[in-house]
Amino acid sequence: MIQPRVPRTILVSALFLGLVFCAHSARLHAVPAHSAGTTRTYYVAADEVQWDYTPSGRDEAMGMDFDEIGKAFTQSGPHRIGHVYKKAMYREYTDASFANLKPRSAEDAYLGILGPILRGAVGDTIKVVFRNNGSHPYSMHPHGVLYLKDSEGADYNDGTSGPDKEDGGVPPGATHTYVWQIKERSGPGPNDPSSVFWLYHSHADELRDVASGLFGVIVVTRRGNALPDGRPKDVDHEFVTMYIAINENESWYLDDNIRDHTTDPKGVNKRESSPFTPSGMAGTVAGTGFIETNVKWSINGYIFGNTPLMTMKMGDRVRWYVATLGDFNNGHTPHWHGNTVLVGGQRTDVLSITSAQMITADMVPDAPGIWLYHCHISDHMLAGMAARYEVRNVKRTCLDPGLELFRTQKVVRSSRTASPAPARKAPEKPARNAHDTSKSDAELFRFPSALQRDL
Repeated sequence: MIQPRVPRTILVSALFLGLVFCAHSARLHAVPAHSAGTTRTYYVAADEVQWDYTPSGRDEAMGMDFDEIGKAFTQSGPHRIGHVYKKAMYREYTDASFANLKPRSAEDAYLGILGPILRGAVGDTIKVVFRNNGSHPYSMHPHGVLYLKDSEGADYNDGTSGPDKEDGGVPPGATHTYVWQIKERSGPGPNDPSSVFWLYHSHADELRDVASGLFGVIVVTRRGNALPDGRPKDVDHEFVTMYIAINENESWYLDDNIRDHTTDPKGVNKRESSPFTPSGMAGTVAGTGFIETNVKWSINGYIFGNTPLMTMKMGDRVRWYVATLGDFNNGHTPHWHGNTVLVGGQRTDVLSITSAQMITADMVPDAPGIWLYHCHISDHMLAGMAARYEVRNVKRTCLDPGLELFRTQKVVRSSRTASPAPARKAPEKPARNAHDTSKSDAELFRFPSALQRDL
């Protein structure tokens, strides 16, 4: 039987369509290449330090000497450690020699025990050269970013071996380099502002490492919205606040602290527990036993308002990165007195966070003064989980790089306009008060179009 001949044009067309389909399928299943961006290198060490939870020696939130509850958490004695503890913390250095600490600016003093803020924009790569100057194995495990197994910073039964196991617990005195890519899935989502943040922390023995003080954050800015240093263009101030009950009973350095900071170390009973406050109230976290007073209800490692004052001006575009981490104690409700924030389009002045949760909140402050910023779980505040921030009654200026850039572009565009169109008379509007904040926060955080109305 004679088979009918298929025209050559049909065969060619079928072959072409098959190739197109295969190519499309390959694109769908291939791992997308990381787009070229900036590689930002940081030199970070885990250093052992003596940390002071209350460097001022008094209750700064209330502006007075410690009351009996404050004394229970801060006074050292025969069987109490007090307010100074040996800890490990991430600190940034200037180069790979790890000879010189990178100074922390005065405006960043509020960061306290937090490690350095690592920054990048979508498309960038963060490279961390990590030195373990501590006496226990430590690591750096990031949330949110993309990494290979040798940069995960965690060791578990994952089927890897050799070099892929060297990142999870860097031995004392050793160095390891972590490489983290910032892809679109690491950056702000459709409903996020221009930047979001992720935690990083030691994961060699997560419970004890975090209790010892090893944690920090990574701030990621949307592609095209970052200044050269990685900060978002449309923000005047950023504040990172870690609400964390640091359980010193879980720290690697508990025995060191008993030895060095009590006057009768042999008489210390590490199991002593008393759930009663000095006045005899039961049922709060502000107990008086060794166990209870060894949990420090802190914000960035400070208690009873000792966090350095966070300052801003009325009308500033302020971004808050709020998180917690650690054991079962860490469920908190951060609350701002005096001003409100926007989170995902919702207006509020209280957040709810649980361990390892991260929330980005935007504020345009309109109420001047010094305001309380504390956990609204009442006994957490009773035990010292409070800080303060200041809104200065000063008109916002155009000195930040983003505004100056816009001003320059505006002048250039004006000089290039040969014959501007006649101005259309606008309807009269009532005079606007200098401190009127009726403009939406969302408009103020839009860069740079919304800023045109402020210039």
